Amino acid sequence: MDKSKRPFLKSKRSFRRRLPPIQSGDRIDYRNMSLISRFISEQGKILSRRVNRLTLKQQRLITIAIKQARILSLLPFLNNEKPFERKESIARTTGLRTRTRKRNRNN
Repeated sequence: MDKSKRPFLKSKRSFRRRLPPIQSGDRIDYRNMSLISRFISEQGKILSRRVNRLTLKQQRLITIAIKQARILSLLPFLNNEKPFERKESIARTTGLRTRTRKRNRNN
């Protein structure tokens, strides 16, 4: 069993198994904001099951809890912390206004 005789055998790599994000003691509830906030993106979207590494049942419970917290205004529906860039929107609207004015003058 030389290495030269088995060229296609993969080496055994040790890997660290990730801990589940929800422990058995954690209760999935709309009031548990520290738990719920881990499963929401920066924009306020609910993260997918693959990203969260949750089971199907846990993902359903998290989704329901997030929606209940949003309805009771414990969580925002949208997270608009990033301010809008007004300079671009003003420039676009002024460009449209000048074009319409030129057309009216020509007529």
